[in-house]
Amino acid sequence: MQTKLTLRLDEEVIRQAKESAKGMGKSLSEMVEDFFKIVTSVRRQRRKGEATRLVKELRGCIRGSKVTEEDYYKYLEEKYR
Repeated sequence: MQTKLTLRLDEEVIRQAKESAKGMGKSLSEMVEDFFKIVTSVRRQRRKGEATRLVKELRGCIRGSKVTEEDYYKYLEEKYR
């Protein structure tokens, strides 16, 4: 069932959101609906103590690599200099 929702947003935010939606081949309503679906899904997963989809996808992705904890700290030092 479709229901109308009224939002009050800054004009520039609306303009940019419409451009983004158009670039994705979606309506602004579809983009907003997708956002709400993601937000509510993440909240539900957190309440259940489950990992989000992104965390599940990334889990174990560098297993077996030669990246060490020291490499990670070096990376962070360079990134935030």
